[in-house]
Amino acid sequence: MELWDIYDFERNITGQTLTKGERTPKDFYRLVVHAVFFNNKNEMLIQQRQPFKEGWSNMWDLSVGGSALKGETSQAAIKREIFEELGYLISSQNIRPAITIGSKDAFDDIYIISEDIIISDLKLQESEVQRVMWSSKEYIFDLIEKEEFVPYNKSLIDLIFHLNSHPWALTKLESK
Repeated sequence: MELWDIYDFERNITGQTLTKGERTPKDFYRLVVHAVFFNNKNEMLIQQRQPFKEGWSNMWDLSVGGSALKGETSQAAIKREIFEELGYLISSQNIRPAITIGSKDAFDDIYIISEDIIISDLKLQESEVQRVMWSSKEYIFDLIEKEEFVPYNKSLIDLIFHLNSHPWALTKLESK
């Protein structure tokens, strides 16, 4: 059973928790983390969700994503999620989200990571990830148009690709 911290509007932990599957109370939030990997060809690593996964089954998504567990920092949560979903270990030292987006019930921290991952070296989490591939922005836009990608606004995808070219927004992984 996953427990998540509940945050107030100013991102302070309230001391209350949610169990995975419960609705976030009105005017409160949970912490969600996303990692977006880019290779040196400016391609984004995207994952296809399993057909039996609740929520956006069989659809393509950003490289990694999930909710922070009770007591986890954003950095600890992204390190755990990357390892769980891709079997890829990173150091959480010196990483920070490039952007945080507030949705109706969450703070979404998005990490943009420059790393030439070799797909065949990954150990995908069978319960969540069907497959991964490197993709261009144009191909992701095509998947969005065909409703085969989680319904992010194209402007968010465009922003993530744009931020990938700015060293201040980018995390380059150090030795693990």
